[in-house]
Amino acid sequence: MSVLRLHRVTFRREGKEILHGVDFTVEAGEHWAMLGPNGAGKSTVLGFCGAVTHPTTGSVHVLGHELGRVELQALRRQIGHVNPRHPLRSPLTVGQVVLTGITGTVETPNRWEPTAAERARAHELIDLLGLGPRIDDRWPTLSQGERGRTLIARALIAGPRLLLLDEPSTGLDVAAREQLLDTIAMLPRTHPGLTSVLVTHHLEELPETTTHALILAGGRVLASGPATEVLTSANISAAFRHEIEVEHRDGRWSARTARPAASRR
Repeated sequence: MSVLRLHRVTFRREGKEILHGVDFTVEAGEHWAMLGPNGAGKSTVLGFCGAVTHPTTGSVHVLGHELGRVELQALRRQIGHVNPRHPLRSPLTVGQVVLTGITGTVETPNRWEPTAAERARAHELIDLLGLGPRIDDRWPTLSQGERGRTLIARALIAGPRLLLLDEPSTGLDVAAREQLLDTIAMLPRTHPGLTSVLVTHHLEELPETTTHALILAGGRVLASGPATEVLTSANISAAFRHEIEVEHRDGRWSARTARPAASRR
């Protein structure tokens, strides 16, 4: 079954067309990467995926429901969203932050108490993501990498069918980035029914479990399909308007400025 389907989608903001006839389909169990330069339309497309933005024209189906013909709150409860710019202001503990994934709120709601089963599930996910020793540590004291893994646990606790990761490696050093990518890479094994879409600017930030890719440029789909067919030097160079050499080794991608032929000798 298709988890996401965008058909001839356009989007206008303040009279300007941002997206132009976007088409792509994500099937259950696939793990997509969405790449493109700043202003390509990635955030807008992710808004469709998360059922928070409606198209100007065209149709968007999320988890089998067409936007505009479905009760949005119920649909959103089936979607996990990881945003490193999580707007939490209170000094909640790791455990408390994860539990807010059940209520779908940033802060803990007044007079709400999780059940014993919900607490146990939170502990299970926190342990799974390597944060067991930090469960009682408070949000302001966490490193950016620890916050990222906490937010993944928060997104997973409600048992979503679709996981959206919005530039999850933002602000991480190399070690923290690799820890986070290892966490994301284990999800197909620990959550085999899960489908995911990860947005990034950088090929180095793609987990080795990436199955498909969508490249956006100028509000249009430049290429989409199996990751090894889409993430090529030609496609990335065209999207970013710079000669880039893409390498795929041991399941991971890297990119650098293409060297002139003479310098390769």
